[in-house]
Amino acid sequence: HATMRTVAISRCGGFLALLVLVFVLVNCTLCQTSSPYRCVDGKCLRQYGEDDLGGSDQGFGSLNECRLVCGRYSSLWPIPTGTIRLGQETREFIPANVEFSTNESPEDEEIKNFFNEIQRIFVKNLYKECSRHCNHSTTTSLFVSIKVLTAETKLKWSTNESYELHISTHEDTVHAKIIAGTIFGARHGLETLSQLTTERSYQDGSCLVILSEAQITDSPIYPHRGFLLDTARNFISLRGIKRQLDGMASVKLNVFHWHITDSQSFPLELVSFPQVTRLGAYSAKQIYSQAEVREIFEYARFRGIRVILEFDAPAHAGNGWQWGPSEGYGNLAVCINQQPWRKLCIEPPCGQLNPANPKLYQVLKEVYADFAGLIRSGEILHMGGDEVFFGCWNATQEIVNYIDERNFDFLGLWGEFQSKVLALWDQARNDEAPVPTVLWSSHLTDPEVIEKYLPKDRYIIQTWVEGSKDLPKQLLKKGYRLIISTKNAWYFDHGFWGVTSYYQWKKVYNNKILKNPLVLGGEACIWTEFIDEHSLDSRTWPRLAAVGERLWAD
Repeated sequence: HATMRTVAISRCGGFLALLVLVFVLVNCTLCQTSSPYRCVDGKCLRQYGEDDLGGSDQGFGSLNECRLVCGRYSSLWPIPTGTIRLGQETREFIPANVEFSTNESPEDEEIKNFFNEIQRIFVKNLYKECSRHCNHSTTTSLFVSIKVLTAETKLKWSTNESYELHISTHEDTVHAKIIAGTIFGARHGLETLSQLTTERSYQDGSCLVILSEAQITDSPIYPHRGFLLDTARNFISLRGIKRQLDGMASVKLNVFHWHITDSQSFPLELVSFPQVTRLGAYSAKQIYSQAEVREIFEYARFRGIRVILEFDAPAHAGNGWQWGPSEGYGNLAVCINQQPWRKLCIEPPCGQLNPANPKLYQVLKEVYADFAGLIRSGEILHMGGDEVFFGCWNATQEIVNYIDERNFDFLGLWGEFQSKVLALWDQARNDEAPVPTVLWSSHLTDPEVIEKYLPKDRYIIQTWVEGSKDLPKQLLKKGYRLIISTKNAWYFDHGFWGVTSYYQWKKVYNNKILKNPLVLGGEACIWTEFIDEHSLDSRTWPRLAAVGERLWAD
């Protein structure tokens, strides 16, 4: 036993000695001020040992530091569309030494609050970049001056999002000057400025480095640069939504299309008819209160993003609409959860609103008023309008009788419904000037019939066909404004169900949409039948960043 114990101790001692040796070697490696990266022909390459890579004589301690000064575009994403002049030197600073100067009017409380919030977000992001103890001793400060030319705080398709960024260094101060048409352009300028910084680590902590000289002018190609998130098939928490908004802001995407209702669930709190939410939500904990929706609107706005709510109708309306018969309203929706589903809808669970029931419009009048109460003045609503399944309506005697009495076909019934709900939406907006709404491409937007049902001054069409299809060109010829979601490139749920294919980032990036004054822009889409909060980020990123650059810089 004594001999065995001696051998064990000896082995243990040898193992500990080996651990100590490894620790010393690793620690010494970390202590070295090595510069393993070189900029070679606009690319950052790692140098091993005595390898001669050529390129610049200057070495960099990290890949991120090298990327700041290597290549025409540095680490900028999306790439700027105008002037780009970037220096080759950097200066150290810490977030605690950042100061701001703005030209807001003291009397304009809204613009003042907007300035304060985008500055707070900027500094917060700097601290995130400086991951270790961000207190390495440095005497350099960063002074950011921001000037906006108009006090506009509402993001629209006509909003000027351009900015200029000038960086210069004098003694111990790096001066960053941002000039923008609006606060939204100023926010983009701050986003670009943050991308021209990165972390530098030392034994006693870390700091940030920033380019000491730069000149950038920038503006987007498309005014609508969007991301659709479906939170009705699977509920996504506010925290999960905000993560997507943070990512969108970093790549200058500016529209969050919130598909908030569907046949699976209706998780939005309605003041007018709470029974819709009570029957439609998956649980009492999986509901978006009106206060939470407004919170998302504000969270997005300070990140340069407008929110477009989608209330899908007349299809994609099932759970939540069952209460009509028991409360004297009749069948507000039909085919709800019925089988066999393949005869009644595109995908289960089935459900479509019942346009033959006049009381449906009494309910929708109040529901649209609820939506209008959530949306800022002048903002638009997406009215859905795709995948209406005529087999469902044809299986409902009440609807068959209705169209027979009026000598309609199902397309005529659908067109009448759309005309009525547009009038209800206009009424809900309290006599504000009419604004366009958005509809998905569908049988109703077929070029042969669209002008009969959908006035081009009131409807923007979001197409969701493959890139090879002619539908967008046909609608443009008829004078309709478009938002393009290329189905075989920008549908990020594909590749995990049916015969769909996964689209790698290169295909996403190379998907170019039409350039035409009537093309407002595009959107990538995440439908969540097979996606939940745990898989959302990996399905979305980094591919959504590719969409961001395509729509900003093309």
